[in-house]
Parts: sequence; C-alpha cells; structure tokens
Amino acid sequence: MASLLFGACQEPPKQEEQELDPIEFHQAITTIDSHIDFHVDYFTDTLNYTHELDIKVDLPKMERGGLDVPWLVVYTAQGDLTPEGYAAALKNANAKFDAIDRLVNRYAPNRIALATSSKEMDSIIQTGKKAAMIGVENAYSIGLDTSNIRKFYERGARYLSLSHNGHNQLSDSQTGDVDGVYLHNGISELGKQVIELCNYYGIILDISHPSDESIRQTIKHSKAPVIASHSSVRALSDNSRNLSDELLELVRDNGGVVQAVALHYFVNKEKRERFTSARDSILAIDPNTDIETIKEQFPPVDVADYIDHIDYMVEKMGIDHVGISSDFDGGGEIEGWNDASETHNVTLELLARGYSQDEIRKIWGGNLMRVLDEVQEISRSLQSQ
Repeated sequence: MASLLFGACQEPPKQEEQELDPIEFHQAITTIDSHIDFHVDYFTDTLNYTHELDIKVDLPKMERGGLDVPWLVVYTAQGDLTPEGYAAALKNANAKFDAIDRLVNRYAPNRIALATSSKEMDSIIQTGKKAAMIGVENAYSIGLDTSNIRKFYERGARYLSLSHNGHNQLSDSQTGDVDGVYLHNGISELGKQVIELCNYYGIILDISHPSDESIRQTIKHSKAPVIASHSSVRALSDNSRNLSDELLELVRDNGGVVQAVALHYFVNKEKRERFTSARDSILAIDPNTDIETIKEQFPPVDVADYIDHIDYMVEKMGIDHVGISSDFDGGGEIEGWNDASETHNVTLELLARGYSQDEIRKIWGGNLMRVLDEVQEISRSLQSQ
C-alpha cells in the first residue's frame, strides 16, 4: 500500500535525492587521480605495489582509501639537449613503461590492469580491479625522433606534457616565467609537430609545466581539448606552476580540464611556509615536541584549503572543467590527504561543501574521461582523412 500511495502522490526520488552514507558513496563512484609519480625501485619482484610500502601510493593504500584509477606518470627530469641527453631520457622513459607493464602483467594482474580508454577503464573497474593509466611528463624523452610519440601511445600513454622544469627541444618551461629566460618564446617548430602527432594518435596534451606563453600556443595549435594534469589556482597561491585566471578561461574555452593538485605549496604557499617555519623552530628547541601539538597552533595546509581551489575553478570555469590530482610521490600531500589511503576525505569535503553526487562524479574523473573520449574521437577523425 505504501508503494502505491507513493506512486500516486509523487515521482520516485531521483538517485541524487537519496541519502547515502558518505563513505559508501565514495566507494561506489570511480575516482581518478591524474598524476602519481613512481620510482622503478618499487617495481621489482621483491618490492612492488602489492606490498604496504613507505610511499604515498601502493595497492593496499588505494584499496583502503577507495582510489580506483592511478594515472602513473612516466616522468623524465630535464637534461642536456644533446644526443647523449636524449638517449638517457628515452632509456629512463622506457624503464618506467617497463615497470608499469610488470605491475599489471606480473606482480598484480588480479588486482590492477592497464586501461587506455574510458571504456576499458569502466570494464576493468566492474571486475573489481584497479585501472592504471599512463601519462608522460616531459616529452624531452622523445629526443628529436617524433616516431617515439607513436611508440609511447602503443605502450599506453594517454597524456603528454611538452616540458617539465627546464626548457627543452619542444617548449619553454614555466621556469622561464620565474627567471625571464626563454629558449623558444613558446613552443618550437618541433613542438608543433608533436602537438599534431598527439592529436593524430589520441594523446591528451598536458599543460601543467610549460610557460604561460607555451600554454597559450599549445591550446591555439591543438585541434583537441587539453588538460593540466596537476595544477591549481594562481590567484589563491601565487606560483608559476599554478594557472592564472586567463589560462583557466582558455582551458575552459578549449573544452579542457584542470586537475587541481594537492601539493601543499601550490595550495596555500603562505600557510605552508608559516607551518614549516614554526615546526622547524620548535623542534630545534625541543626535538621531542609532539607534531600534533604544533599543528594545533600552526595548522598545516589541509583538504579544506585544497577544495577552495576546486570551488574557485568551478566558479571560474564551470563544473565540467575541473578534476583532481595528488602528485603523490612527486611532492604532493596535504593534511587529510597524506597518501592514497585517505582519498575518501576529498569526497567527504566535497559533500560537506554541498556538491551534488553527479557533480562529484564529474570532478573525480568524469570530466577527465570526457576529454579523453573527445581526444580519441578527434584522433579517429584525423586518421580517417
């Protein structure tokens, strides 16, 4: 009788209107962290992600915290623009591709698999496994051989940044925005070729480390949406690695996504410096001081500060252009999200801020997968011409 009366009086409640336990909701959605660094030393037969390791991300921590999709980063530090430098960079990149291959095919094939599209990711998640994805940080590793773009794609790379900390053969770095010294005043002719090849093969262009002018030129030259895989808001924490309002709007107009990064210094520089200074001074006087006591007096950067960046981006860009990244094991951590085991705290804060369930799904990866789908559709169109 109750169900008949309900049906006669009003529409059934939408899923958005149903009250769910916050942790259950977090566990039910697919969460994507778009930027996680790693070292090949943790991808060996005796020391790998199946173990509880002294790092920010491993499978036990991901499982406890409800992190479903780690976007593992094939990072290469900037070196000399010489044949020897390019060879060493390519060797480093291939070693990291090999490490990921060992993880998904040898060490933990029953717990994690490689995804190269949103459809593959969904299929993997439905089996109960985690889904690893791959990004390339610093295309310095391709050297002068643009055929490496195709090779990286075939190995699973689905986003690529033209540069890192230091100018390379393709693009100026954001380091030029600090010291005023540039190599190309944007992107080089070779860099334009790499942008075109990324569009052709279906690799998202990542603008997190290039200079402001390089970002402008990349967006203008690309036929597809771009992402910033791990950048936050410059207006809230003044750092050249964060994006200005102008760049946020350019990404929005391009159809791209900015993945806010949970690296304390990029989230709130002043608060981070205040905490660090107080902690170091107090511990110098009394090394036995409880760190929690220091935190009570001088609060560190936390999840609430991080979600302030999400709020700002949503206001400036709209809900469809914002995502989440940790930069774990590359410097990222904040109070409340110190490692992958605490991933649920981000969702709890989003819920506390009043974001709807659908909005949270978008922020936690739906927007990023929409960009990947669009980039791959543009790739198919280009290849059919």
